Amino acid sequence: MRWGNFTSFLVVVLAIIIVSGLYMSPLALSIKQGLDLQGGTHVVLEAVDTPEAKVDEDAVQRVVKIIERRVNELGLTEPIIQRQGERRVIVELPGVKDPEKAIEMIGKTALLEFQDESGTTVLTGKDLKDAKAQIDQSNRNLVALEFSPEGATKFAELTTKNVGKHIAILLDKQMLTNPVVEEPISGGKAVITGNRTIEEAQRVAILLRSGSLPVKMEVLETRTVGPTLGQDSKDKSQFAFMISIIAIVIFMLLFYRLSGLVANIALLMYVLLLLFSLKMLNATLTLPGIAGIILSMGMAVDTNVLIFERFKEEYRGGKTLRSAMDAGFNRAFSTILDSNITTLIAAAVLFALGTGPVKGFAITLGLGIILSMFTAITATRFMLKMLMNANIFKNGKIFGA
Repeated sequence: MRWGNFTSFLVVVLAIIIVSGLYMSPLALSIKQGLDLQGGTHVVLEAVDTPEAKVDEDAVQRVVKIIERRVNELGLTEPIIQRQGERRVIVELPGVKDPEKAIEMIGKTALLEFQDESGTTVLTGKDLKDAKAQIDQSNRNLVALEFSPEGATKFAELTTKNVGKHIAILLDKQMLTNPVVEEPISGGKAVITGNRTIEEAQRVAILLRSGSLPVKMEVLETRTVGPTLGQDSKDKSQFAFMISIIAIVIFMLLFYRLSGLVANIALLMYVLLLLFSLKMLNATLTLPGIAGIILSMGMAVDTNVLIFERFKEEYRGGKTLRSAMDAGFNRAFSTILDSNITTLIAAAVLFALGTGPVKGFAITLGLGIILSMFTAITATRFMLKMLMNANIFKNGKIFGA
């Protein structure tokens, strides 16, 4: 009997249990949540042809990038912007409190024009370098514009030729302001007045900074997921997660006894590593992602089942506990590797060809498979070796053999 090995085993087990108890819940809560868990707005936009601009591949790619910039400047938590088909763009905005304003902003063409009294467009948003919302000394809400060097030259020429005349500033063909030029303006700076609130000025500034959409976008679908519905989905997911954990723990204890207990401890380690990996990857957790985690937990236990069944065969064939366990790990390895590689290939295909939620499922499933192999082949084996080397339990039945 070697108490040193048994003590080491207890220390490792207690360490895994304590670390899991301390960090598992904070890690789970710190992972960012998707639209289906916290609520928000789902928008489907479609690019349409107009006489001014026809839809092509380049235009849709530019639309995606511009919408990404606009949404990011809104300061939303983990938005999802992805292309669907040839002309559609899906935008998911978790936690949006005012979806109508957000939809209006992301779908605006945002074509800025400076026109003289004859209606000739002299400058556009392409000539801008920057746009910021400001409040002047008279407490007016402004959008301060700064032109590029080429735009500054155009603006100086425009104001020089139109002293005493109106210059119309339009956004998407709607007039923002129509000031009279009092004197030539050089230096490449100007302001847009007429904004009722600072929030409105901020929205205009964001649109102008992000650039104009090259083609017209129409809203095909708007779906709002309320926080209550999101919380209900989260509660059901947590319940499913707990039920699966309890069922796995009971199954392993009933069928494999002490080996099952070691496998359950390794499963705790597996869940902790998976949550930590998702946190480090800055992943956004969705309902399909949770499904991937639960499925990968089942596969983690399946790896242990293959090993323990091999161990049973070797032990009943006349080998000692330690040699039977070693043979169980070695002979089950090729089967485990083959089955996990095929599942990893399927996860890779889902990630490559799927959309956002499907990709989330593929990531959690693939990551779970890799970590399950690590915990089963290293952690479970390490703990079982320490336990068997202690030579306290000599009957194979207590190990489930």
